[in-house]
Amino acid sequence: MAKTPAPFSAFEWMIAMRFLRARRAEGGVSVMTIISLVGITLAVAALIVTLAVRSGFRAELVDTILGANAHVTVYSSVYVTEDGQTTRAITDYRAIADRIAELPDVTRAAPLVKGQVMATMQGRNSGVEVFGITPEDLKTIPRIANPEAKRGSIDDFGDQRIAIGSGIARELGVQVGDKLRLISPDGVKTPFGTSPRVAAYDVAYIFTAGRYDIDRTRIYMPFDEAQIYFNRDGAADEIEVMVTDPETVDRLTIDLLAAGGPRTLLWTWQDSSGALLRALAVEDNVMFVIMSILVLIAAMNIISGLIMLVKNKGRDIGILRTMGLTEGSILRVFFICGSLVGVIGTTFGVILGCLFAIYIDPIFSFVNYIGGGGVWDPSIRGIYQLPAKLELGDVLTSVALSLGLSFGVTIFPARRAARMNPVEALRYE
Repeated sequence: MAKTPAPFSAFEWMIAMRFLRARRAEGGVSVMTIISLVGITLAVAALIVTLAVRSGFRAELVDTILGANAHVTVYSSVYVTEDGQTTRAITDYRAIADRIAELPDVTRAAPLVKGQVMATMQGRNSGVEVFGITPEDLKTIPRIANPEAKRGSIDDFGDQRIAIGSGIARELGVQVGDKLRLISPDGVKTPFGTSPRVAAYDVAYIFTAGRYDIDRTRIYMPFDEAQIYFNRDGAADEIEVMVTDPETVDRLTIDLLAAGGPRTLLWTWQDSSGALLRALAVEDNVMFVIMSILVLIAAMNIISGLIMLVKNKGRDIGILRTMGLTEGSILRVFFICGSLVGVIGTTFGVILGCLFAIYIDPIFSFVNYIGGGGVWDPSIRGIYQLPAKLELGDVLTSVALSLGLSFGVTIFPARRAARMNPVEALRYE
């Protein structure tokens, strides 16, 4: 009794390769097969680029959010002072900051004074947000101490010298060493009402944090000077807390509330940016589904090419069956023909997609040049360039999806070839 050959034996691969190498006149690779190969390549490349840009967007947004903002903001609920005034000011901010700084996983706790004012320079005006902070604490903010670009030195920050974002400097035409006037509506209280407070400060440091809304609106002022300017004598508005792992900041809530005292309230970076991150997650899922459909459409072309190959190879199928090949062998031969198209297309797609993601900056610069500039507006998107972060998991997901769909759609025409009656195939030969 003859021994049954193992599945996907060498002769099955040999027959499949001969079918694919045959000239079109002999029923070899059809135009549809070539189209399906190109389609899978482009679809997989587009999927990888989309996933890379998605990952890059989230990483860039989270990095700019966490690199220049508090991971947790500790502030006070409204209470009534001894003179009957309502306030949120934190008077024992030093003690609270020290207690918070001693907690595990807390890297810094910095008291802040915050306020919104009008900045003016040579007739130009701009609304800005002032952060009162000590020079030591300012140097621990990653995106400010080590920005994408800077002018001046952060070591000069202090006394009457302030630090401003590059967007403010560009808007008002400010350079390092210029005096910038700040106007606050909550100034000196007089018998005739509250008069605006106007003060001029030397610009010592100009930073580019990498996030448009920060660079366009933020000014850092020495903490003691901010207390005087905003009438916060002996008080702070909030305490800026940074932790080792911002993604798990919620597990520190109980400890932070205990360290802050009975009137303590918390506002995490996830509270302030959660809606944006959730919107990105929904958009990511929708884009993944859309790109997966494109991969499926490209894979469906394999069916057309394989059906044409089966039709043209009907005589060869009949001869192979009469020679003793089983239905399973015929199925595997045509499965190899179809799946090879998917494997080759996926391989080319991975190479093309990875190269596009790696060199996305020069490619996008070229597109921006062709488009006449202004293709990317940071005032709308919040960041200055199109980010892309190539991750192994995204590439493997794209490969698994493409190969799974390619193998799946190949089964139908392969089964059709395997069930072909050899007598019918050879009747008119």
